[in-house]
Amino acid sequence: MSPFSRTLLTTSISAALFVPQTQAEAMLDDSVQELPAIDQCLIDEQEPEDSNQQPVTVEADTLEAIRGDKATYSGNVVVVQGKKRMQADQVTLHENENIIVAEGNVAFSDGQLKTVSDKATNNLNTDEVTLENTKYEFLCEAGRGNAVYVSKTGKAVYEIEDGSITSCPEGDNSWRLRASSIEVDQDDEEATFYNPRFEIVNVPIFYLPFLTVPIGDTRKTGFLYPSVSYGSSDGFELSVPIYWNLAPNYDLETTVQYMEKRGTQLNNKFRYLTNFGVGSIDVEYLPDDKKYTEEGNRWGFQYQHDGIFHEAWKFHIEYSKVSDINYFVDMDSGIGSREDGQLIQEGSVQYRSEHWDATLLTRDFQILTESGNLPYRIMPQLEMNYYAPELMDVWDFDVISHVTQFDTDADGKPSATRVHVEPGITLPIGTTWGSWTTEARLLGTYYQQDLDGVNNPELEETVTRVIPEFRTTAGIILERDTTVLDDYTQTLEPKVQYLYIPEKDQSNIAHYDTTLLQGDYYGLFRSRAYSGVDRIQSANQMSYGASTRFFDNNYKERLNLSFGQIVYLDSDKRTNTTNDSLSRLSAWAIEMDFNYDDHTFYHGGIQYDVDTSDIQLANSTLEYRFSKGYIQGNYRYVTREYLEDTLGDSLGSLDAITKDGISQAGLLGSYTINRNWNTSAQYFHDLTTDQALEWMARINYLDDCWYIGFAFSKQLRSWEPYFASYPDATPEYENNFTINFGIVGFGTNIGAGTNMTEMGGAGNSLGYGRPFFLNN
Repeated sequence: MSPFSRTLLTTSISAALFVPQTQAEAMLDDSVQELPAIDQCLIDEQEPEDSNQQPVTVEADTLEAIRGDKATYSGNVVVVQGKKRMQADQVTLHENENIIVAEGNVAFSDGQLKTVSDKATNNLNTDEVTLENTKYEFLCEAGRGNAVYVSKTGKAVYEIEDGSITSCPEGDNSWRLRASSIEVDQDDEEATFYNPRFEIVNVPIFYLPFLTVPIGDTRKTGFLYPSVSYGSSDGFELSVPIYWNLAPNYDLETTVQYMEKRGTQLNNKFRYLTNFGVGSIDVEYLPDDKKYTEEGNRWGFQYQHDGIFHEAWKFHIEYSKVSDINYFVDMDSGIGSREDGQLIQEGSVQYRSEHWDATLLTRDFQILTESGNLPYRIMPQLEMNYYAPELMDVWDFDVISHVTQFDTDADGKPSATRVHVEPGITLPIGTTWGSWTTEARLLGTYYQQDLDGVNNPELEETVTRVIPEFRTTAGIILERDTTVLDDYTQTLEPKVQYLYIPEKDQSNIAHYDTTLLQGDYYGLFRSRAYSGVDRIQSANQMSYGASTRFFDNNYKERLNLSFGQIVYLDSDKRTNTTNDSLSRLSAWAIEMDFNYDDHTFYHGGIQYDVDTSDIQLANSTLEYRFSKGYIQGNYRYVTREYLEDTLGDSLGSLDAITKDGISQAGLLGSYTINRNWNTSAQYFHDLTTDQALEWMARINYLDDCWYIGFAFSKQLRSWEPYFASYPDATPEYENNFTINFGIVGFGTNIGAGTNMTEMGGAGNSLGYGRPFFLNN
């Protein structure tokens, strides 16, 4: 539950309702003052620090006064001071006691809160105020309620008897929170409810002995709004969050989540802020999972920290670990997502100055699959880089270097220490219409490999490798007004690159952090085919390509199309192949983005192999948006041969993943039926196995002060006995029906599955993909 307004119930009711006696005698005059609207939010209007010193205007039909005793204003009495306005049938000032009593249809507003009471009493000596049979409503946010008796017992302390609050509009009694007694302390910015009970249509649903909530910016310890749902997977679920305000710079949120078919899970999120940065610790614990008894206790842990200290130091920690590899499949967890095949565990500290930086890094992983392909740990890495821009006026000079210790638990793989030093010099030339960059680098790497227990005769314990690299890249930008399309501007941006890296036998080096980089259009102009430095692909090649863009008369980009190819001057230097029969041309790489009138969007990419006349991979997304929703279709395709050639053994056994590559299609849509109802659906299908991957449908009702949502999903979880036995394997699906409902108002969040614009919640594994990436 987020903080209530500082004007909760009666916070502003007593503030200068009436003025001292010396001012009261001067109230009745003939001056005209514009009266503030009693139903208008005036929180943004300026007001003097001491509002009691503002002039007061009183209007009334009659005035009866006994000097030294009392003065009584009767008939349509209106008292105005600044933002405050009060109306009553009768207002009496008792001069001896210095007490003001307003009776009969007492209405008050201060620009943030309005109230209607039977009677209001204000002691001007003690500033005590009492209100009887009061109805109130917030003017600047949703919220209203009533109270039998309200009293101001201190300078900023209010006591309310038999009070209630709801975010529902007048006449809607869907829900409310009632309490036998409420104490509001403005100084401590805290409201305490005694014996609060939550009611739906006047029927009590749950009860607490007391509830403390903040009424300002100060955070307070207490219960937050619970949430209730039902799903066929876990049954009835009840989540009760508790917020602990431990200190100004750290806090804790504990959530007790009861799941009918699983048990009770305890989730904790601890946050802190220090001079060294901001961080959080997330812990999830489910003892003795009743649904998956073989897993026993289930838990998840995540620690994150990021910070900058004295501008030069930078800290980063991300450590995650779960109890078992099926954790994200079986659990709805905020620690990770089930798309991840691994959890990262790394920490780094970096020092930066004007011309150099140094980073100390350590990195490990938790693998979430049963494949035996274990990655290397970095234990640790010291990286040092030096930068000297504009050396000798036009040349840029830099040195990249690192020392890394690699270790692994995989059988048959070596551990190693690697030292890499890479100086480089660059000549950049640029104008408004083009650029030309020439770069030369020298890659020097030393390996000390531990080959105990490694059965690979090609590897050597000590390896020193020195490889030069030369690259020059040029591009120009041509622009013209189109002749076919009126008021459109077209650019043509041809680009060419020459790259030379001599061939070097690297079979004596194991692959520690090497991964083949994506081969799209933009990858045509990289200098490296692989990440890391263990595999430096030889090259003697020309890359050429071009982009064309179309801008409308508002300079908004409507279309861009990019295409390119690599010409291998030495065909034996093609990436990851020894086939001499292949041509000197790489696959064509084509990318396209299209935006028609801001409602039809398209993105597509394709790689076409000129040797086999086949498409290696492709992706395509088409979306149509309209005022009440959208519909999107997408498709992705990768041949098995491409996976084998590019990924090799990095995925383990490819048969355990796919038989004929990747060919998947999806359809998503969302529609707002009316103000209250909205719906969405998505469906993904695997064309290689002709099986549904996932489908999901939702419909939600959102009222002014409550919501309810229904969702049904069917998701492919596994193959029995295992996918490698396909087509004899049988797909195993999980069906889940979920109902989410809750209240709206006072900062509460609508539950998962109610946001229908994007299908990112409620546990779907596949989802909405943005089809158009133009920045403007």
